[in-house]
Amino acid sequence: MVKLSVVVPFYNVQTYAPDALRSLRANARPDFEFILVDDCSSDGTPELLERAAGELPGARLLRHPQNEGLATARNTGIDAASGEYLTFMDGDDWLEPGHLERVLAAIEALGCDFVRTDHVQCTGRARQVQRSPHGLQNVVSCPRSAILPADRSTSVDYPFAWAGMYHRRLVDRGLLHFTHGLRTAEDRPWIWRLHREAESFAAVGLPGIFYRRGVANSLTQIGDVRQLDFIRAFDEVIEETAQDKDADLLLPKAVRTYCAIIAHHAGSIERFEPAVARKLRAMSTAALKRMPQRVLDEALGSMDIERATLLRRLRRRPAPTGVSS
Repeated sequence: MVKLSVVVPFYNVQTYAPDALRSLRANARPDFEFILVDDCSSDGTPELLERAAGELPGARLLRHPQNEGLATARNTGIDAASGEYLTFMDGDDWLEPGHLERVLAAIEALGCDFVRTDHVQCTGRARQVQRSPHGLQNVVSCPRSAILPADRSTSVDYPFAWAGMYHRRLVDRGLLHFTHGLRTAEDRPWIWRLHREAESFAAVGLPGIFYRRGVANSLTQIGDVRQLDFIRAFDEVIEETAQDKDADLLLPKAVRTYCAIIAHHAGSIERFEPAVARKLRAMSTAALKRMPQRVLDEALGSMDIERATLLRRLRRRPAPTGVSS
């Protein structure tokens, strides 16, 4: 029986894929499987994966006939996974030797639905450990309890799917799949759903995954229209949270986070292509007008002057026509 399935999407990462694949080999175990998903790469990535599929113990290679984006690539891997537990890695990141075995031992000992780990952020040669915002370590908690408070960084602000491990029962309950087609912020509706609807989780430290920042072809570095999928992602967060039994408690956090992300993008709008910048302004205005207005007023009142002023200015713009997320 497969104990752990590791889902790893790849898209045009030929420079970094060798590091990722070597680190998987250093984490291999007879009861681990590695599901490599080629999201229709157009560089040398497919050849690297073809070779790895024959050399990496437990590897399976799946190919998309067209580029679908990270969310759909992960879903392809989830659907193919057979492990009792699942985890993720991105094709431009890498793992410390033995990391997966340590995290697996932690989640098995705790017996919870999922665990969250710390990680190492890598920017060039710089290394910095990023901690999970949940303060309690190795203590099983209710995931809902880790969503609030609204004005501080909490577990839903640490959305990285690869910073954790998940029991198969979450797949069976429909909680582990991502929203099809989202090309950025795909982990935001996912992490909110996980914390609202799963029954138990724990933070376990174990910073053995290395997250590469500043990759040239990463969507976080590209100012094209795909970046605007964050609007669709957060609309989904707001819509689902509004239907929750604790909506009055949770919506202020969801709205405030959405506002912070809009302010972040609008505050660095010069990095976007001109047509995309115009669309960002229009879509942000429409998004602010869609939010629960009383909750939005409270959120803006709690933010710093610079961001609140920027958001109020966007909110006052005429309602755009023909704009969709």
